[in-house]
Amino acid sequence: MKISDFLSSADVTIDGAFPDKQKLLSELSRKAGTKLDLPGERIFSELIKREDLGSTGVGSGIAIPHARFQQIAEPFGMFVRLKKPMQYDAIDGKPVDLVFLLLLPDSAGGEQPGALASAARKLRDQKVAAALRRERDSDELYRILTAD
Repeated sequence: MKISDFLSSADVTIDGAFPDKQKLLSELSRKAGTKLDLPGERIFSELIKREDLGSTGVGSGIAIPHARFQQIAEPFGMFVRLKKPMQYDAIDGKPVDLVFLLLLPDSAGGEQPGALASAARKLRDQKVAAALRRERDSDELYRILTAD
């Protein structure tokens, strides 16, 4: 699965500013809920449930918060580069500045792991992560994220 299958250029944000992880996830939930016609509070609740199982801060300044929903048929993504890194309880203990939100269908199909694996693989590439941190234009960030 390609990132362009579940991320649009309109859902890429540069210099997002949030005081903490809860506010970040709450605001992303609200925005995603508007786009998907789902209650933002429900999205937030599911994201928090997932975080309670273990942090989605995967290390190296990257977080991939995700949750599954019966109400959606296709994966949906949002990407935010934070203005200032924040504590996120990442597995390496380091602050996070690159956040890729994923909302996935609650089916057992192969699309779910494909979307999550695609995002994780892309962000784990050190050259890609460096380019995402350096770039100043959201359209260019989208191009970096969706390039093969």
